[in-house]
Amino acid sequence: MTLADDAITWFDKNARDLPWRQPDTTAWGVLVSEVMLQQTPVVRVEPAWRSWMTRWPTPADLAADPPSEAIRMWGRLGYPRRAMRLHACAVAMVERHDGEVPSDLDQLLALPGVGTYTGRAVATFAYGQRHPVVDTNVRRVVSRAVEGKPDAGPTTTAADLVAMADLLPEEPARAARASIAFMELGALVCVARSPRCHECPFEAVCAWRLSGSPALEGPSRKPQRYAGTDRQVRGLILEVLRHATGPVPRQRLDEVWNDDVQRARALAGLVEDGLVEPLAEDVFVLAGDGPRVAPQSL
Repeated sequence: MTLADDAITWFDKNARDLPWRQPDTTAWGVLVSEVMLQQTPVVRVEPAWRSWMTRWPTPADLAADPPSEAIRMWGRLGYPRRAMRLHACAVAMVERHDGEVPSDLDQLLALPGVGTYTGRAVATFAYGQRHPVVDTNVRRVVSRAVEGKPDAGPTTTAADLVAMADLLPEEPARAARASIAFMELGALVCVARSPRCHECPFEAVCAWRLSGSPALEGPSRKPQRYAGTDRQVRGLILEVLRHATGPVPRQRLDEVWNDDVQRARALAGLVEDGLVEPLAEDVFVLAGDGPRVAPQSL
């Protein structure tokens, strides 16, 4: 038995019943789930994913709406640029791939906002291909079980992809199953703090456990603070614009935060990121809610 075999056996008995894992989930549904799950817990993503897929079951459905609607539907999931990326992806798929999510990895990676992880995740989980899918959870499992280290580095490297690829079965469908199994182990059992080693299928062979479970050297990574940050101010500004029925004057946005400098910086960042459009010097709307300019006839 290999680590992949043990992980798959464990996964078959313990996997969470998530809607984007159902057999009838489309590749678009998988892509939406992967984007939503970035830096956001499953409990918050699941209802948002269901609402999104009900409204926009295909890329063409989303592409037909302005990006402002994607931002509104995103609600308070956080990091709303992800909504913009999904909208841009949908438009690109309509333009390049007849409204379908491509199965080719290079074509996936060429889509707006689709990076190393997301492209491989869609190719693997939606199309059953053999690719190393490496996120924070997977890196931690491999680091502990194979390398005997308490944790991996802060970002995915080429070495991480190679290490994961070496663990995958050759048969693509089984390799895809192993990929999601390793990820689930990291999310539920081999967690960053207080791992539940007695529940892990690798307990008897884990290099980290066999070496005495050494602690991480150096300072541990602290959770990102939210209260009082520019992220919070950006969220408050977007909340006003999401619920507005028309253009919003700056005076209304000034009411959300009493630090003039920080509020101005947050608003300027939203404009720079393309989430908010200024219609005039002191009037703003969500991206895509501005007046449409008809093309000039020749």
